[in-house]
Amino acid sequence: MLDTEFNDDIPTPDGAAASDAFALDAYSRIVSGVVDASAPAVVAIGVSDRVDDSGRALPGGGGSGFLFTPDGLILTNSHVVHRARRVEVTTTAGQAFAADLIGEDPHTDLALLRVSAPKALPVLPLGSARGLRVGQLAIAIGNPLGFACTVTAGVVSALGRSLRATGGRLIEDVIQTDAALNPGNSGGPLLDANGRVIGVNTAIIAGAQGICFATSIDTANQVVTELMRHGRVRRASLGLGAQNLRLPRRYVRWFELASDAAIRVMEVAGGSAAARAGVEVGDIVVAFDGAAVEGIDALHRALGADAIARPATIRVLRRDRQFDLRITPDEFAG
Repeated sequence: MLDTEFNDDIPTPDGAAASDAFALDAYSRIVSGVVDASAPAVVAIGVSDRVDDSGRALPGGGGSGFLFTPDGLILTNSHVVHRARRVEVTTTAGQAFAADLIGEDPHTDLALLRVSAPKALPVLPLGSARGLRVGQLAIAIGNPLGFACTVTAGVVSALGRSLRATGGRLIEDVIQTDAALNPGNSGGPLLDANGRVIGVNTAIIAGAQGICFATSIDTANQVVTELMRHGRVRRASLGLGAQNLRLPRRYVRWFELASDAAIRVMEVAGGSAAARAGVEVGDIVVAFDGAAVEGIDALHRALGADAIARPATIRVLRRDRQFDLRITPDEFAG
């Protein structure tokens, strides 16, 4: 009969189970540690008085948010507090505060609130989305469906997504995660394994499972700076309405264009930058300030705050001619 030698390196069933339990405990410790440290700074936001443009009452609502300065600054979603006349914030400790809306930016679905408290409030540290990797742990805290301080965990599913805001512009640099989100999670923090905010939870795709989105905290930092300084996010405007267009190949060859994608001008507002420059309905815009305009989103990206009141050129095709017009963008009033 052969002698059998036992190798301690080969896991037994009991050893495998113990190893799995250890791994689960390590994962649980990370999530629990983040929640313990972060939950006091996550708030529930209630809106009980909301009106439309005509002053007619609209249904109230709610969502989530988080404190990021000890003197009471709170980040949340624009759609949570939009058109609200009264906003109330409640902490996990049960403290309730009336909140003032400092400003909002529907084009990134972000809003900034402030509450006043007799002493410093708990805060969340802000991280960065620049070093994120797909597969990295992501933890969401919020108030889904009214269930206070609910925690879900998953991974970063994708980076660099784009999401269409209610105003029509694209929200760039969006984080996709499978950490479960539901109505009421909106405005809550998306956290990394160190408890730093990497995104502001903003949207889900109805009917899909595990496809949720957060606005990058790097975008949020830029928006907060603008809201603190101006009460709004400043953007440039040309004062024209347009639609995306694919050009015939003969146009591309004849005018030696880099792309067959452009936009067709459908409307020019009276007194606007486009009207002053001589842009006409029917013009095809192929470039702005030296960069190709391959769609409305590309033009929006070029119209940041630094473009306001700065002379530029807009290249148009009009019938059988291509030419440049001098244009000075106005500040967007929306």
